[in-house]
Amino acid sequence: MLKYIAHKNQALHEHLEGVAELAKIHAEKIGMGNYGELLGLLHDLGKYSTEFQRYITDAIKKNDPQFNPDEDEDFEDPAGKKGKIDHSTAGAQFLSYEKGSSNAHKMLNQFLSLCLVSHHSGLINCLTTDNNGTWDSYSRRLSKNDNKTHREESAKNIDKHILERINTILADKFFTKPFEAKCRDIVSASPETNPLATVAQFQFGLLARFLFSTLIDADRQDTADSEKPKTARHRQQGKYRTWDILIERLENKYKTFETKNRVYEIRKEISAHCLHAAQRPKGLFTLTVPTGGGKTLASLRFALGHAEKHHMDRIIYVIPFTSIIDQNAQVVREILEPKECLKDTGKIVLEHHSNIGSDVQSWKEKLLTENWDAPVVYTTMVQLLEALFGAGTRGARRMHQLAKAVIVFDEIQTLPIKCVHLFNNAINFLVNHCGSTVVLCTATQPLLGLVDEKKGTLELSEKNELMPDVGKLFVDLKRVRVHDCRKSPGWTYPEIAALAIGQVKENGSCLVVVNMKKAARTIFEEAKKDGFEVFHLSTGMCPAHRKQALKTIRQKLDDEEPILCVSTQLIEAGVDVDFRSVIRMLAGLDSIAQAAGRCNRHGSPEIGNVFVVNPAEEKLDYLKDIAVGKEKSNRVLDDYKSDPSKYDSDIIGLKMLEWYYQNYFYKQKEEMVYKVSARECGRDDTLLSLLSTNALALIREDLKMNVLRQSFMTAAKLFKSIDAPTRSVIVRYGDEGKELVNQLCSAFEVEKQYALIKKTQQYSVNLFPYEFEKLAEQNAFYRVQEETEIFYLDDKYYSEQFGISMEPINKEGFLYV
Repeated sequence: MLKYIAHKNQALHEHLEGVAELAKIHAEKIGMGNYGELLGLLHDLGKYSTEFQRYITDAIKKNDPQFNPDEDEDFEDPAGKKGKIDHSTAGAQFLSYEKGSSNAHKMLNQFLSLCLVSHHSGLINCLTTDNNGTWDSYSRRLSKNDNKTHREESAKNIDKHILERINTILADKFFTKPFEAKCRDIVSASPETNPLATVAQFQFGLLARFLFSTLIDADRQDTADSEKPKTARHRQQGKYRTWDILIERLENKYKTFETKNRVYEIRKEISAHCLHAAQRPKGLFTLTVPTGGGKTLASLRFALGHAEKHHMDRIIYVIPFTSIIDQNAQVVREILEPKECLKDTGKIVLEHHSNIGSDVQSWKEKLLTENWDAPVVYTTMVQLLEALFGAGTRGARRMHQLAKAVIVFDEIQTLPIKCVHLFNNAINFLVNHCGSTVVLCTATQPLLGLVDEKKGTLELSEKNELMPDVGKLFVDLKRVRVHDCRKSPGWTYPEIAALAIGQVKENGSCLVVVNMKKAARTIFEEAKKDGFEVFHLSTGMCPAHRKQALKTIRQKLDDEEPILCVSTQLIEAGVDVDFRSVIRMLAGLDSIAQAAGRCNRHGSPEIGNVFVVNPAEEKLDYLKDIAVGKEKSNRVLDDYKSDPSKYDSDIIGLKMLEWYYQNYFYKQKEEMVYKVSARECGRDDTLLSLLSTNALALIREDLKMNVLRQSFMTAAKLFKSIDAPTRSVIVRYGDEGKELVNQLCSAFEVEKQYALIKKTQQYSVNLFPYEFEKLAEQNAFYRVQEETEIFYLDDKYYSEQFGISMEPINKEGFLYV
């Protein structure tokens, strides 16, 4: 029997050393390797206590089918003890007893101790506020009684060589220097150069979360690999194909491209500019290219070249919608994982855009959590923001992978307005203090560098734009005429359907883009009455379903067959389709410009037509950003009508977009701090404040003792990157979807589950809480296995035409009556 045990079949000293080794590698990305190692060596110090060892020994015995408790008089049933024995506070207390006397030591001690006590819960609050007032929860945790934390006993029992390494790190006279240098850099880069101001305090909090991330990822990985050694085979540990090989594969693909017309020539020019710009120093850049300019591969050309130039670890693409991830990742995968290189299949391009199951995961599901271990990662804005600000440990463990990375944000204009200052501060932190380069791609750049600098504005690099002449690009790539068709009292759904049908008859194809799924369904059903082949696209369809629909749509467009498609806004950001006409329901001018990018995309000589219509009825109560965008579009469209020449006679040109964003951002400036209510956190406050100065909590002088005063856990629980959290449910779409669910229900081996869970992303739909509850009330869900939170949907609630339905449907895809 092992003397001190961390987990079944793993000695405690082996676990501490394994976690320390990994955490050191992760933290060294920002020059803090010793801190990562120290966190790894101390994080489970409390497991050296007699109480924990008795618990873990009894737990192992109980799980042994050969064990008979009646034959062991020392056995105590461990039921109910899991998570109840504190083994994380002892390491933090050890640090507080051993720390030096300087201010730097005291500050660093709080950063490291905070990570140690939080490694099972997510970062805890430093200050906590509730109905009883505010208190210093961090200091209260560290002053916990030794009878509960077992610090003294654990410090005596610790393996000698572990203690010697800890003491060696702590005794280094330069121990605090990397921390001091990073703090100075943070303060000097902040607009007020004041360590107590909002931006500096926010970035101190991000530094704490980064160190926390290095520990969490190391701990989860070492634990998983010790319990199930076979899972280690799925990890690449940063050992990827070299950038020069991937660059060669992309350049070979470029050699096959034909120049069919002027649009194709412009795309080649854009790509060449990106290739040249890859040699620039690391920084924060914009890539402003009109829709249809070929940003996907042009930005990849920049990212690969830049990653090679600066020895970056990975490239991360952040995409707003899963529909674009499906499309873009597949295009890039076919280039970087060619069929003739079988060993690279699944190892170059990683897609991560769905969390199957709830936040309360079983050990099986935790074992399958991704940590973005690939050279090219495609993920969503939701997942990126969760890594930076989300609750618990699942998202936080990925944060360190954002260091030494080229991070490309596609369609950055879709950033939720409430997250603007949180996002800006985080991006500045990654660029200025983590060695990353960030590129913001869109045809409609929001004014993120012109918001309140004291709350956090983007610090764009000198000569930040990768294109030499954006104005000329917009003129050269103009392929559509936008018609302002607003009228009083507005367009009815039958009128919009009739306009669309007329455009199909006149021009051969038409796309209708709406703001709400209900509108898409209504117009779809109205248009079907005319006998046309009509397609529907929305997030109510799983990715595999949308892919199949888009494949059919593209084929019919290529064959010039008459076609009408009704879609929610998921189609307007980066989806590669080319219709002769587009009808866009009134929304933000950026959305109108993006929808226009689906019209005459490849530059036919015959100009395309885009019609902007205002619906007579539309309830946007729960879609505030769309409602405000719609309001501001009304204003700027009225301005345009009065003097088109002022805006170069281009409704979706650069001058109009800039004027729109000035209006939109001015209207929304008070929302950019992420407001929270007294009902949610005990007082009206903002996440920007909770994660920085926490000014409203500093009601007593004694609460100002510590440099970190953030309410991390409160903020993380309140943070939602979208207005309502969603839950994923698997749908049995097509033969493969049905077979996938069957396999999941019978898969008990970890390796098989790992492969199946990754596949479910293509057969999952995200539901808002009220949708999930309504379907649950109808018993529309089934668990794939007992004791999991992974559900699949009853077939009666999924339509082959429009996806998930809140009511049962018949075989033809229409509701039962």
